[in-house]
Amino acid sequence: MRLLLKSTLFEHDIRGLLMAYFPWTRFDTEEDAEEGDFVRISFDNEAAMQEDGLLYGTMTACIGENEREENFSVPYTDLKSARNAFKKEFCRMMSEMTGKTLPWGTLSGVRPVKIPMELLEKGCTDGEILRHLESDLLVSPEKAALSLEIAVRERSLMQRCIGEDTYSLYLGIPFCPTTCLYCSFTSYPLSRYGKRLEEYLASLFKEIDFAAEHFREKRLRTIYFGGGTPTTLPAEMMDRLLSYIESRLSLDDLLEWTVEAGRPDSIDREKLQVLKNHPVTRISINPQTMKQETLDLIGRRHTVEDVREAYALARALGFDNINMDLILGLPGETEEDIGRTLEEITLLCPENVTLHSLAVKRSSRLNLMKEKYQGFRMENSETIMRMCSEKLRSAGLLPYYLYRQKNMAGNLENTGFAKPGTEGLYNIMTMEECQDIVALGAGAVSRRNFPGGRIERSDNVKDIDRYIDGIDEMIRRKAELFNWLL
Repeated sequence: MRLLLKSTLFEHDIRGLLMAYFPWTRFDTEEDAEEGDFVRISFDNEAAMQEDGLLYGTMTACIGENEREENFSVPYTDLKSARNAFKKEFCRMMSEMTGKTLPWGTLSGVRPVKIPMELLEKGCTDGEILRHLESDLLVSPEKAALSLEIAVRERSLMQRCIGEDTYSLYLGIPFCPTTCLYCSFTSYPLSRYGKRLEEYLASLFKEIDFAAEHFREKRLRTIYFGGGTPTTLPAEMMDRLLSYIESRLSLDDLLEWTVEAGRPDSIDREKLQVLKNHPVTRISINPQTMKQETLDLIGRRHTVEDVREAYALARALGFDNINMDLILGLPGETEEDIGRTLEEITLLCPENVTLHSLAVKRSSRLNLMKEKYQGFRMENSETIMRMCSEKLRSAGLLPYYLYRQKNMAGNLENTGFAKPGTEGLYNIMTMEECQDIVALGAGAVSRRNFPGGRIERSDNVKDIDRYIDGIDEMIRRKAELFNWLL
């Protein structure tokens, strides 16, 4: 499809919405490209739009046999209001031409719950919030109600964690047994970097020392070990890492310590016992699906039975807060397949289940080798999401956080469900951007919150060799972010 923009005004929003209407479509910007589907947008008086309070433009589109040209004008009092009004016009035209309505309406950002959260803080009623979401932003009634429900729940949970003197710690272990078909995270096969594991651990120790020195006056509320797959590390090395954190950081105010045990092929009794010997409160055992053919296709070198055995082992060792991730829209999976997976998962009775809508990222093998998988159905739908939600709610799990990504199957969302009292607090902190996060490891991103809502970030490099060799530079970046002198 050709996307022809005569101005850069609202370009990011236009691209985001078009990707929602036409997921996994490549957009060509050449005016004289071959005939075919196109969308063309121009703004007539961009330079003078503040003079008469209106922004004028023309939208032209050809989609299949359907072709249309429309002139539009939207009120212009400020850029934000004009953008929102234009997006409504754009979605109206695209929905009429495609027959498709977007469940999240004009919203293309990753954190839709922020909107009802901010309105709650201003004292708006539930009715006022729902009307704004549905009428002004074209969010479906079902998604509007979901986002408000989560905002109310998050707001209550956040009060336990936030404060000017608090922070959370993220620690990235960028190794996995293999790289999954859909993965775009910082993740490397352990076989390739095994010889540098000790150096990687030493670099983490240096970053932990930085946190211990410069955050000793603050209260550490949550710790999250992500990746990759943290339990790819040998048991002895994991034990040393956990012990070092305990020896260097005060855990007196810690509310949660999560470790993504993740893939069943990275878990054994010795590793789980190491986690149990330390104050780890929450782990993940992530099947993604309970259909063996799909596990084989996406590169998960474990069986469905391995999932059950890893889960049973964790229960036997006393873990009482287990999360399980599922991905909806995996290649070849049907609604019936997903329903069977949900049945099996709910029989295990995990405290948390996170529903992910498949997002095809640029750096994933699923995108880089997409021709190979063109014959596979990759679909998610509101019907599937509703079915999953109903099954999880009937099992006593309630939605507590939500976020979205680009190129998601069905233009839907990722939602975390949990039994009350077992919610993943770090997930809320990072999604609502309400607390400083000190992030350690290759590819980790630290975040500092400033008064007035401004947020700044500092990225560690993703490449493991560059991270190890440049660890002093990574620490210097964090020191600058948090205004500490080294």
